[in-house]
Amino acid sequence: MEKTGMATLQTLDRGLKALFFIGASEGGVSVGEIASELGVDRAIAYRVVSTLEENRLVSRLANGRLFLGPGVLRLESKFLPQFRVIAQKRLERLAEQAGATAFLSMAEGKDCVAVVVAEPQDGLIRVGYKVGSRHPLTQGAAGIAILSSRPEEASDMEEVREARAKGFSLTRGALQKGAVGVASPLARTVRSGRAIEASVGVVAMEDLDVEQARGLVQDCAETINLALGGVE
Repeated sequence: MEKTGMATLQTLDRGLKALFFIGASEGGVSVGEIASELGVDRAIAYRVVSTLEENRLVSRLANGRLFLGPGVLRLESKFLPQFRVIAQKRLERLAEQAGATAFLSMAEGKDCVAVVVAEPQDGLIRVGYKVGSRHPLTQGAAGIAILSSRPEEASDMEEVREARAKGFSLTRGALQKGAVGVASPLARTVRSGRAIEASVGVVAMEDLDVEQARGLVQDCAETINLALGGVE
């Protein structure tokens, strides 16, 4: 059995690396480029590609350029439901510990969208934040945390720079008067060669213990990162 390490199958490892390499190129790649990327001869690269093609993970155009195939969409469509399952219990624990509404949000274009929300069991009405809530990335702790995970740019808002330096964002009254939000970015998880940009946080009214919430949010983000596995 081929191995590159104690628990890594070399053939599988090559196939996955080839898949990510193909996904990272908008113009597709050639078998020769895959061979070069993997450090193998063309015969091995052809076998890797053929296996991916058989499973519809890769499509080959008439000119020989290779692109991601429709099989990737089947995998991708299952990601978000599983992502929610991974996050739900952790967010419920975060909500109880912080005594605040906990959320996991993802970037969608220029917007930030809540995909998982958990409320503390005490039943107190705090902030109206529901699954599907949407706002610009530049507003609110969740969006600013996501922006802080991106490479630094000269045009970055001061709030983004501060969040990048501290590892979390803090906003007051950004989306709702009297609301305080604290969020931390998740690691930039790779899905089909693309980065998934997300953040975890809590939002409550002015009675939120910000320092406690910061630690709890960052701990929750770390547990989700570990559960997700491969990250950039």
